[in-house]
Parts: sequence; structure tokens; C-alpha cells
Amino acid sequence: MKEILKLENQLCFHIYALSRKITSMYQPFLANLGITYPQYLVMLVLWEKESVNVKELGDCLLLDSGTLTPLLKRLEKNKLITRTRSDKDERIVIISLTQQGKKMEEQAANIPLQFSKHIKSCNVNPKYLQKLVKEVTGVIYQ
Repeated sequence: MKEILKLENQLCFHIYALSRKITSMYQPFLANLGITYPQYLVMLVLWEKESVNVKELGDCLLLDSGTLTPLLKRLEKNKLITRTRSDKDERIVIISLTQQGKKMEEQAANIPLQFSKHIKSCNVNPKYLQKLVKEVTGVIYQ
């Protein structure tokens, strides 16, 4: 029975540790932009959609509004996004990119390639990673 409770036998721990490792690998690239990894995820959604409401953003990122609100406030303070209430329903907050936020997309465009090169330098097979993404996605959205 002791074996089942060892940390090394916990899938959740290994996924958690991998997530932390990947996040730390992104940090040097994001430092150049002056944003954190969670802020980068918000920006990725906005670069794709230009504007979304907080609920849609939370659904995309699997985050609740209590987690998103501080992130959005910092991005707004840094003039990368705006938060406005919907004309139709003032309970709905619309998140949109500013010009500065749109310009940041050009700077961020090389991050996936830089990250990919970094992963390859760690002797990780890119095809294995693609397969892993599909497997993990299947579990997340099941």
C-alpha cells in the first residue's frame, strides 16, 4: 500500500512538474516582452480573436474570473488591453487589444520557433511532443 502513495508514482505530480518546467522555459522569451506566462496565454487568445468577453476568455484558458481579473488588470495597466462593459448587458466585460497589444504580436511571433529550438536542444523529439499534445488534449477536453 505504501508504494501507491509515493510521489514518484503520482501522474498528477509529473504533469505538474512538466507544466512548471515548460513555463520556466518560456520565461526568458516573455521577459523581453515584459509579460508573464499567464499573461502570454491571454494575449495569444486576443491575438487570435481580437476581443472576447471575460467568460469566453476563461473558457478558452480554463480559468475562472477570479484568476483572470488580476491578470487583466495588469495587462490593462500596461496598456496592452482595454476592459469595457457591453452596451447590451453591463454585466459582460469585453476584453480588447490596444494598438500596443497588437504591436506586441509582431514581437511575440518568434517565440514558438525559439521555444521549439530550445526543446530540441533538450533532446526532445518534436514528433513525440505533437503526439503528447494530442493525448493530453484528449484528456483535458474529455
